[in-house]
Amino acid sequence: MGTVGLNFGSATSGQGFDVASTVTQIQASEQAIETPWQNQLNALQSQDTVLSTLGSDLSTLTTSLQALTDFDGVFSEKQGSSSNPDLLSLTSASTTASAGSHTIVISSLAQTSSEVSSAIADPNDTLSGSLTIQGHTFNVDSGDNDTTLASLASAINSAGIGVSANVITDSNGSRLSLVSGTSGAAGELSVSGSLSGASSGAISFSSSQDGKDASLTVDGVPITSSSNTVTNAISGVTFQLLGASTGTPIQVEITNDNSDIESAMNTFVTAYNAVISDINGQEGNDSNGNPEPLFGNPTLAMIQSQVTGALFAGSASGAISNITQLGIGLNDDGTLTLNTDTLDSALNSNFSDVTGFLQNSGSFGQLMGASLNNLGTQAPNGAVYLAQQQNSSQESALNTDITNENAVLAAQKTQLTDELNTANEILQSIPSQLNEVNEMYSAITGYNQNSNG
Repeated sequence: MGTVGLNFGSATSGQGFDVASTVTQIQASEQAIETPWQNQLNALQSQDTVLSTLGSDLSTLTTSLQALTDFDGVFSEKQGSSSNPDLLSLTSASTTASAGSHTIVISSLAQTSSEVSSAIADPNDTLSGSLTIQGHTFNVDSGDNDTTLASLASAINSAGIGVSANVITDSNGSRLSLVSGTSGAAGELSVSGSLSGASSGAISFSSSQDGKDASLTVDGVPITSSSNTVTNAISGVTFQLLGASTGTPIQVEITNDNSDIESAMNTFVTAYNAVISDINGQEGNDSNGNPEPLFGNPTLAMIQSQVTGALFAGSASGAISNITQLGIGLNDDGTLTLNTDTLDSALNSNFSDVTGFLQNSGSFGQLMGASLNNLGTQAPNGAVYLAQQQNSSQESALNTDITNENAVLAAQKTQLTDELNTANEILQSIPSQLNEVNEMYSAITGYNQNSNG
């Protein structure tokens, strides 16, 4: 403990001294022991902030690269177009579709079978008899509560026989409409029976539309489809028939989705630049002249070396052997730029080679991905993860030392305060004790020190 000079003033003044400030002076040198610990703790916490940002940006970079290296990612996406969208509309082109051109001629559209009853004047007329639809017989009587057009339609809809029923009312009266739930020839309705109304008489049914399959040719091959939504004519492609083309061919183009690939590549470049900016930001000193938290840090240097080195790794794929052929340029500060025109040209002329350069075993994309997997916050071997764990261990030890020292200082403060309070009470009592001595002396000697004689 350092030496503290206490100034009590005159010992006989009775003023004593400030106990709290005296304790603080005495403990100041003891508390100074914590200063380097706290400085080191602050430095480690500053490193943690940078490491956290770097780890997050490395994770974003990894995700952006996966969109390019995933076999089911943007390189598998397709888009389609129709030369006559009024007659044929492209619904989707899945990852299983192949780029190419197809010629389609639509002879006729698919139709769904429907039947309609004769009209009756009163929609609430009481019905009787039976009606057989697709082999299912409805006995129309009060016991089944289906003796009106509306209740009969409800019973048909509830039967689950693949037929929908509806009551149509217009100026001619009310009719029961039946529509097959299966389009094309396979859904042709079969309706029979003897149905009549109490006031309207016999009710008959007639076909309003026959069930027919669509007829078309795809690349010269004649096919039929029970639905106007065609899914099996071109692998991975779904299209909608909207009208007959009367012999005029419709061109369907299935192409690779260059725009999504270019967007994904731009996302990768942006994410890469964020990581490089994190690294560049740790070079030199901050605005106060102090070294940046990770200045000279070996983990940071290793990350920089592996990330930049991976840009030039990987085997060639056909005509593509380096990232510059994908429109990626390297700036003086280590960041990247992307020329989408160059990338678009490479995709149009060498799509499979570009894909291979990112997805083949030993390719740029695969090696870059492997490098990133060893650099981020992944346990147990990610470089950022290991650095964070090391910092955490040191911070834990420092916090323990500071906590223990604070406990010692707190106990010491209590002891000092008690001892100095006692001393202070003694000092403050001296004047009264001196006065007692004077009174005793006067009583014994008869001398009054306050008299003038």
